[in-house]
Amino acid sequence: MGKDSNIKTEKAQVVLFKQAGDFYYKKGVKAYQNHDLVKAKKYFQRAHRLKPDDTSIMLEYSVVLTELGEYQQSNQLLLDIDVENDTVECHYLIANNYAHLGLFQESAKYAQRYLEADPEGEFKEETEELLDLLSIEVEDDDVESAYEDDLIIKQEEAKRLLEQAKFEEAITVLNGVIEDYPEFWSAYNNLALAHFYLDHLEEAMSILEMVLEKNPGNIHALCNQLIFHYYCQQTEEMNALAEQLAPITPMIVEHRYKLGATFALIGKYEYAYRCLRLLYKHGYEGDASFYYWLSSAAYFTGNEKFAKSIWKRVLEEMPDKEGLEPWNRVDAKIQLDPVALKQQIHENLSSDKQSEQLCGLFLTSFLNDDLSHVLSPYEAEMKDDQLLISVYKELMTRGTHPGAEVVQYLGLTENEDSYFLLSFWSHLYVKAFKKEIPIVNAKGWAAAINYMWRKYVKEKKVSQAEVADSYGMSTSTIGKYVKVVNSLLE
Repeated sequence: MGKDSNIKTEKAQVVLFKQAGDFYYKKGVKAYQNHDLVKAKKYFQRAHRLKPDDTSIMLEYSVVLTELGEYQQSNQLLLDIDVENDTVECHYLIANNYAHLGLFQESAKYAQRYLEADPEGEFKEETEELLDLLSIEVEDDDVESAYEDDLIIKQEEAKRLLEQAKFEEAITVLNGVIEDYPEFWSAYNNLALAHFYLDHLEEAMSILEMVLEKNPGNIHALCNQLIFHYYCQQTEEMNALAEQLAPITPMIVEHRYKLGATFALIGKYEYAYRCLRLLYKHGYEGDASFYYWLSSAAYFTGNEKFAKSIWKRVLEEMPDKEGLEPWNRVDAKIQLDPVALKQQIHENLSSDKQSEQLCGLFLTSFLNDDLSHVLSPYEAEMKDDQLLISVYKELMTRGTHPGAEVVQYLGLTENEDSYFLLSFWSHLYVKAFKKEIPIVNAKGWAAAINYMWRKYVKEKKVSQAEVADSYGMSTSTIGKYVKVVNSLLE
């Protein structure tokens, strides 16, 4: 291939992405015209992912989000648009969203901006009507309302930055909030999380200790301490704090939910199920996350039927959670049919392809049989392959192998997806072996592989944080291994 082949390939990929973005954009417009907002959102979301700087896509996507009542998400898109002469309608759309959110001061500010930028614009009448309505809700000298609006906006901005893994930027915003509102404890808790995600562990812990010193019993700080102990594998400290919190029933419903969800995240499912099931019985209507943790707690306490019924509610609200069922988690017991498993191993080991033979070797990690009986017949065929024979010898002498340990954590079942994951891992392992990259964290590799599969092959809306949670690790850890996997795919 020529020296400019990489450049040509990159250009071809850019063209392909743009064409795909236009395709999904047109599908989104058609769905919107047919009043199918859910489908329109799905198409515009894909189009935006492929063409993230396309103003037309962002505007249409924001309108759909507004009609679905997702006002904050709509404004996140609109605020990212560089407002020029032909996009001044962003000011009106932002004003409208802020009005729905009850942030009347901010709504009035953006409504005025629209009229100043385009006095005879398309939304002139609607903007004037909005300002009339806002004048009823808020007076110009209503300082308390402006104070509250400013606090809410800054907190939402910090939350958005945390969700986008822009932790340094979130820290800057949160430090500003703390300077202006020194007793707004939520900002301190979020600041601790941002530092934790950046592996500033001492700083994160010291912030929580300061909060608990000045605001004893702060549930969010105590729950964050539990989470930090869990991710840092400080089992003794985590168990001690969990025992202290277990008898507590917070007065505020949201605090009960926070406590129950935290117990579920760290694997204290009995405590979690007690908290969350009680909320459910009392008619608590939470978001999809509430039902996710309730389903998880139910499943891991033996209430499988209830867990599966609750999971249906999760998928109704967030279809992209498909594949993240509690029974598919890495710590759920994996059971593969032993007869079918042995047949698959023999088929793979009989192949003349290195990657398929490697799959067969890795699959033996699920067998309880004497491996010498299974593997010895194939030793002679593998002796000239340095990679295969090294894996074979380690399996025979130690009964395990780092590559096989990764397979154990992939969450394999008897379906096509599992075979793809196994083949994908075998392909990656060959590259890692050649580059002499050690396999030192089986969970980290497995989490990265699952993330890449769900996001880029299955096209699921999944974050690294979600997959990290299912593996009981920090976002920074999975991020590290995603980078390694990407480097092997280059």
